Parts: sequence; structure tokens; C-alpha cells
Amino acid sequence: MNEIYIAGKNIDLYLVETKDAEFILKLRSEKGKYLNQVEYNINKQKEWIRNYKEREAKGEEFYFLIANKNKEKLGVVRLYDFCKNSFCWGSFIIKKNTPYYVAIEVVLQVYGFGFYKLGFQKSHFDVRKDNERVVAFHKRFGARIYKENDKDLFFTLSLKEYEKIKARYKKFIE
Repeated sequence: MNEIYIAGKNIDLYLVETKDAEFILKLRSEKGKYLNQVEYNINKQKEWIRNYKEREAKGEEFYFLIANKNKEKLGVVRLYDFCKNSFCWGSFIIKKNTPYYVAIEVVLQVYGFGFYKLGFQKSHFDVRKDNERVVAFHKRFGARIYKENDKDLFFTLSLKEYEKIKARYKKFIE
């Protein structure tokens, strides 16, 4: 298993390595409806990861493998597009039939990492409008829509808003 980067209550986040290419491609193939389409090509995925690792080394981006405490791979999530005081996160995919609390814990860990470890004051991300379950999830989490286009909703969440939500969902991380 990769080097652990964020230890959680039920899950751990590990930095993605080239050896994770096949898992990521399978996951993206299964969950492709709301994702940018990628060619199912292990070598291209490995090359993308190698290029990503250069950005990671510069502190420009972090791509995590999500695993349970038995080290079973459950999904991936990525932090990127670091602006002055805001970070974007996305590429969040979890396997079918993963317990519901995994998504909640991942989101809490991602925000905690972005706000406390990286020092950002807010987060921004986008969701496809027709991905109603995910839109509802983020609204429940306190994210607010600040703009939209024909296919996407653009959300933001501040550190202050996160701290309120974290208190409400603390059972998922403590």
C-alpha cells in the first residue's frame, strides 16, 4: 500500500502512485456518467500520474487513494487549482456499495487537509447540474452555489462554514 498521508477514523488517504493506474481506470470506467471521459489505456494513465507526481512534489496538487482500515481500495479524490486563498477539489469517485459514511468522512478529511494543512480560507468546486444526488449532498454540507453555466453548478465553502459542518458531522471523524 502507498504511504499513508491522512489517517481517518474509518478510512485513510494515500497519495496515488503509478501502481494505482489500473484501479483508477476501472473506477472511472464504472462511474463515467458525470466524469470527463478518458481512454482506457494503462500506459496513458501511468503517464498522467507521473506528470501529477511532479505537481505534487511542488505542492500544487494532491491526488489521494481512499482505502478502508483493511487497506481495501475504495476510491480516489483530488485537491488542485490552488488560488490565493482557495483550493478546488474533485475527481471524487468511490466504488459501488461502499458504506455511506465513507463519502462523508472523505469530504471532511479533504476540507480539513485543505483548510488546516494547506492553510486555505475557502474551497471551490463544480458539479454537473444533472448529478442531483451529489448536488444535494454538497448543499447539505453547507456549500453554496456562486455561479452556474449550462451544465455545471459552481460551489464554494469557507473555513468558517466547514467548522460548523464539522461539528455537526464529528461522529464521522472522531
